[in-house]
Amino acid sequence: MTTSDQTQEILYVISNHKFPSDNYGNDDFLSNWPMLYILENGKKIYIGESTNVSERMKQHYNNHEKREFKQVHFIYSERFNQSATFDYESKLIQFVSADGKFIITNKNDGIANKNYFRKSDYDDTFEQLWNELINHHLADHSLEWIKNSEFYKYSPFKELNKDQKKLADEIITEIREDKNAPIVVEGRPGTGKTIVAVYLMKYLRDYQDEKTHEYPFREKKMGIIIPQTSLRATLKNLFKKIEGLAAKDVMGASEAVNGGSWDILFVDEAQKLQVRRSIVGYQAHDNNNTKLGLPKDATELDWVLKIAKTPVFFFDPDQLSGPSGTPLEVFKNKVKHRLGIKNRMIAYAKHYLKMQMRVAGGEEYINYVNDILHDACISRQTFSNYDFKIFTKFEDFNKQLYIKEKELELCRMLAGYAWEWKTKNDKTAYDIEIDGIGKRWNHCLNNWINSEGALDEVGCIHTSAGYDLNYGFIILGKDIRYDETAKKIYVDRSSYFDKRGKQSATDEELNEYIRNIYYVLMTRGIKGTYLYVCDDALREYFLNYVERF
Repeated sequence: MTTSDQTQEILYVISNHKFPSDNYGNDDFLSNWPMLYILENGKKIYIGESTNVSERMKQHYNNHEKREFKQVHFIYSERFNQSATFDYESKLIQFVSADGKFIITNKNDGIANKNYFRKSDYDDTFEQLWNELINHHLADHSLEWIKNSEFYKYSPFKELNKDQKKLADEIITEIREDKNAPIVVEGRPGTGKTIVAVYLMKYLRDYQDEKTHEYPFREKKMGIIIPQTSLRATLKNLFKKIEGLAAKDVMGASEAVNGGSWDILFVDEAQKLQVRRSIVGYQAHDNNNTKLGLPKDATELDWVLKIAKTPVFFFDPDQLSGPSGTPLEVFKNKVKHRLGIKNRMIAYAKHYLKMQMRVAGGEEYINYVNDILHDACISRQTFSNYDFKIFTKFEDFNKQLYIKEKELELCRMLAGYAWEWKTKNDKTAYDIEIDGIGKRWNHCLNNWINSEGALDEVGCIHTSAGYDLNYGFIILGKDIRYDETAKKIYVDRSSYFDKRGKQSATDEELNEYIRNIYYVLMTRGIKGTYLYVCDDALREYFLNYVERF
């Protein structure tokens, strides 16, 4: 099929009908061709595929849950085969859920990244279908906008890679066995720990037993603890748009305590669960300990172990960035102690996520950054699929930020806490001044990455941990330096201005926290990481390992 005034092929035809209807038309493809369809009522939406959409509509109308829909939109293409419609169904569910126009009612048990003949051709033309959906008012945002959104990145309809799918299946099996014991997942930055946690929340809410046809987890009390306030706000907004999930499912540790006992609690970034050290709100912390009958020095980890029958922890010890967090040894000891109290002298289930989802440089880049920051004797590496460079002039570094933002969007400047927060009290001041260029710290904590004005500011660890960027522009401040005589990196306590981050930390602890902070910052970028190093000696050290821009 072609248009009358141009030769461009019309690949996808969308027809709109009232639902239900006695007659959807007489075209043969309605009863004998692979097609997609969308049911909606202006607020909610359901996406499906079938080789006989007319018959499928009758089946849906006999399903009480589908009777809430008022319209159906059939999507036809001469190019469709069943592999393509399966693939497009998954894609549409992912993108429509992230678009946010509708509350999506699909389950996430059929989402899979499967290959098939000429899949790349269908990938290339999917955007044409998406633009047709926008024209038919079935979507609001472009694919480019959605792919840069946090809603897309954390959607429970995200296609899992093999590593993530295997992990999810193993955790589901363990939860169904009802052992009431902790489950621990270790994974490095970008392996998709949060994605798996969100996926599991949605999957379990929708899970239907094949034999009994019952929904065993719908009556279970489940929640997900997100220690980072910024990411917590993002996920609350996401959960509002997913059938079966709700904003109240996403919480901090203190909210979980107020909620009483839980059947299943997922805990993202469990190393950020607070100990009673260098925190805000000692009284509130102590009140929770009293409420739970725990000693005064009990931690947020103790709270979760006390209130959850099956806690599922996602943990990365290398992202511990301050004295209020939970170190690996403390974590292991407390989990084992809690098992002993319950007379459950069994080893807790432990799993690993390894495959990189975020950083295009993969595990090799992650290891390389970690080795550089920890003075490992390594050979210089370059990454053909990852843009890793260092600047010697801050002016050039700053200019490239705006160039990359115009090209790709979602590029931000981040830094270690090596400057005072002057603008907290004086909005006309600049917090960071380098080579005559003034910058201000992030104006907010919640969702700063996507906030207006963020491009002109500098984000800290508290606003960027857990988020993805296309490019990370990372400033290494003078809180981290290089001793040319000793040939070692060291940290400078006097140049580190996170008061709570250092007030109770020993020099040895602070040394590890600051290195970890830069490790986290340098692993935010999907496509690349650009560096500017303030300490002259450290810059020369980095130039041994990083290509000069």
